[in-house]
Amino acid sequence: MTDFTRIGRDPAAFESFYREHVQAVQRFVARRVDDPHLAADLTADVFLAVIDTSHTFRADRGDPTRWLFGVARNVVAGELRRRARGLRAAGRIAGRALLDEGDIAALEARIDAASQARALYLAMTRLSDGERAVLELVALDGLTVQDAAKALGIRAGTARVRLHRARRLMRDHLVPATTEVRP
Repeated sequence: MTDFTRIGRDPAAFESFYREHVQAVQRFVARRVDDPHLAADLTADVFLAVIDTSHTFRADRGDPTRWLFGVARNVVAGELRRRARGLRAAGRIAGRALLDEGDIAALEARIDAASQARALYLAMTRLSDGERAVLELVALDGLTVQDAAKALGIRAGTARVRLHRARRLMRDHLVPATTEVRP
C-alpha cells in the first residue's frame, strides 16, 4: 500500500497510487458523464485532488480506495453543480488538447460500456441524495455499507437504512407491477 504522506511530494509514490487506481476512477467517472473529454478531465481532477488532500488521509479510518471514491464523488458532484450553473473550467480546454485519438476512443468505449449504468442513473433521480449516494458507493463502486458510511460521513445504521430504501424504490421502479388478468 502506498504511503499517503508521500503522495503530495513524491512523484514515484503518486505514480504508484495512480497506476493502481486510475482504471477504477475512470469507470466511476464514465458511469456519471457521457463526454469523453469531460471524463478525462474529471479523472485528472480526481488525482489532482488526491495530491492536494493526501495529507488528510488517515489509515485508521479505513482503506485508501474508500477515501479515493469519496474524493472522486466530491469532484464529480462539484463539476456537475458547476455545469448546472453554466460555468466552464478553463482547465478542461487544456486537458482536451492532450488527448489523442486513441485516448478518445478508449474513453468513448468506457462511456458506451457504461450506458446501461447511466440509464439506471435516470431511474435513480427518484431517490433522495443520501439514498442515491449510498446505493452508488455500495452497488456500483463495490464498497461495503460500513465503508460507504465512512466515505459519506454517516453512521453505518443510517447507511443500511438508506440502502434498503434505495433498493426497494429502484426495484419498484425497474420491475413493472404485474396485474392478474382474469377471464
